[in-house]
Amino acid sequence: MLGIDERAARYTWTAALVLLLLALVYLIRETLVVFIVALLLAYLLYPLVDHLDRHLPSKTRTMSLALTYLIVIAMIGGFVVFVGSRVANQAANLAKEAPAFLDRLQQPPPPGPEPLKSLRRLISSTIQDEVRTHYDQIVSAVPRLTLGALSASRNLIFLIIVPILSFFILRDGRGIRDSFLEMVDGDKRVADEILEDIHTLLLQYMRALLFLCCTTFVVFSIVLSAMRVPYALLLASVAFPLEFIPLVGPLTAAIIILVVSALTGFSHVLWLLIFLAVFRILQDYLLSPKLMSRGVELHPLMVIFGVFAGGEAAGVAGIFLSVPTLALTRLLYHRLRKTRAHRRSPKIA
Repeated sequence: MLGIDERAARYTWTAALVLLLLALVYLIRETLVVFIVALLLAYLLYPLVDHLDRHLPSKTRTMSLALTYLIVIAMIGGFVVFVGSRVANQAANLAKEAPAFLDRLQQPPPPGPEPLKSLRRLISSTIQDEVRTHYDQIVSAVPRLTLGALSASRNLIFLIIVPILSFFILRDGRGIRDSFLEMVDGDKRVADEILEDIHTLLLQYMRALLFLCCTTFVVFSIVLSAMRVPYALLLASVAFPLEFIPLVGPLTAAIIILVVSALTGFSHVLWLLIFLAVFRILQDYLLSPKLMSRGVELHPLMVIFGVFAGGEAAGVAGIFLSVPTLALTRLLYHRLRKTRAHRRSPKIA
């Protein structure tokens, strides 16, 4: 009536709503990260909850959820009792000896043969030279790290909030899913299949990620201890949580292990470097593909892009969520493309 094309107006409103939605997501990004972490934790606990739910006579999931949380707390407590005390002692010893290591680096390096006789001495001296070069920055960064740790302590409340959110997600997840399907105006079967694919993907991803992290801790503890690397259990404990962060986490763990080993006078840094490289190859190209389904696998270029983009957008949280976000995007794209092709295909009477 006013000379406005109805189709163009509809597309314009759709684009405007999408932009408003993206702006809202950006404004509440920190809250969304908390809920997403809670969702991933729920998927981490889901297999145990589902197993207990099938074998307990209770008609609700509350009993299986409570038992799951008790089992997890008992496992964490047992780990702290048997391993945590040794890790704490090694951390205390490293903190006590760290000033002596840094003071030693201030001194000029002792004269050595020219050229170096072995690659081992070259690697060790290179690491020490780099730390010696940045000695002032390291010393000045210690107070900033302390203040940062104190300011970050306010976020410890999330350690309580996230498990509570995961509890409600596990308890009411089926009801939330059914309510969402009731809101769908189109083909409910397609929406149900998409939700089932997302459920399977997240379940496999979290299960594989936990297994890879545990594998890293066990292998590093055994091999580093067998090689007599100083603070072996502490370094393995540092590598365990860093394995959750794609690409950046394992690289950071390897750098920490090499630097600490070189500074403490470990004499087989070359063999340690070879072990870390071989383990990374086996972990990324043999074990991980077997654990991840074909829907979770992503091209390395996409992973690298996602890690850097996620880091730019949301820091560490963005890096952590980059791989599952890309995997979900890939899954939705292929599912919608398949559905559209099926609708366009001629039907045979």
